[in-house]
Amino acid sequence: MLDREMHCFPRLRNALRRARDLVGLATTSSAAASFTSATSPKIAAMEDLQKLKTRLCIIGSGPAAHTAAIYAARAELEPILFEGFMANGIAPGGQLTTTTDVENFPGFPKGILGYEFMERCRDQSVRFGTQIHTETVNRVDFSTHPFKVFTDSRAVIADSVIVATGAVAKRLNFPGSGEGKEGFWNRGISACAVCDGAAPIFRNKPLAVIGGGDSAMEEATFLTKYGSKVYIIHRRDEFRASKIMQNRAMSNPKIDVLWNSVVVEAYGEEEKGVLGGLKVKNLVSEEVSDLKVSGLFFAIGHEPATKFLDGQLKLDSEKYVVTKPGTTQTSVPGVFAAGDVQDKKYRQAVTAAGTGCMAALEAEHYLQEIGSQEGKSD
Repeated sequence: MLDREMHCFPRLRNALRRARDLVGLATTSSAAASFTSATSPKIAAMEDLQKLKTRLCIIGSGPAAHTAAIYAARAELEPILFEGFMANGIAPGGQLTTTTDVENFPGFPKGILGYEFMERCRDQSVRFGTQIHTETVNRVDFSTHPFKVFTDSRAVIADSVIVATGAVAKRLNFPGSGEGKEGFWNRGISACAVCDGAAPIFRNKPLAVIGGGDSAMEEATFLTKYGSKVYIIHRRDEFRASKIMQNRAMSNPKIDVLWNSVVVEAYGEEEKGVLGGLKVKNLVSEEVSDLKVSGLFFAIGHEPATKFLDGQLKLDSEKYVVTKPGTTQTSVPGVFAAGDVQDKKYRQAVTAAGTGCMAALEAEHYLQEIGSQEGKSD
């Protein structure tokens, strides 16, 4: 992994550019008054918002959203995309902006920085005519057609909608777990073994996984391909994972389990500035021990960004959007879901991009069916 601080200037430039765009929008549109009151808990009335109409509104900013935008824009649907403004605590571009090297997306044999990859996706969306707003969608109305999508300053009337808001990996908070100089996030700590496990920093080194479900078993097993040893750290004395996944992990000679244990601190190798080990507390004995590892992976689940939907789409028990098998169709005709917001199994950039393509094609077909492309809804 690379030190993210080496690449802060492009990110700062982009942040300033988007801030400039926001200022321009606020001063040149009728949205200025309502945007100023964005901190107010009162929801602005629709008549106070700048109103836009579109055949397709895309909500999200990751690979799924931008792939959908590229396909839709090339089909002359003139999509409007809301990329969010630090939505769910993440910058526009989604989870890839929180990582360094992306090495498993086809077409980049030498890898590419996560935020740079998403900047390229964004630029491609813009090139083909996508209208992008750096605003967070806070509510929707899918009860009637056309649909309505709201931010603090805009109300969009849309004939179809693609929800591609993603999911955020759950992370634990303890000394050394964060970002920056005091933490080892992306310098030995990750939330995706499949994304980062093959990195040179982890090869032939002892590694650790926190979790007790199927994801933890899967990630630990995957990491045995690269690490010399893999420790599963679990706060209870039994796993929640399915028996088959437990058996697969427990029968692997490279995996050891630390039961009834939690990580209380992560510390680094002074010279290299990367993760060097963990302080692990046994919850039964209260004893704190030192565990030398070069990698720590959180496998405690993801939280899909679906709260703003307010129950208007069918969700599963874990709050992911339910789609018809083999499609991106949701419980509401004309509303589609792509990427990690509906995918709790693969959660990869390339699979998100694939479903973004599917969603755009399905939206185009839907719009043809309702006659929207002939201007009947204009």
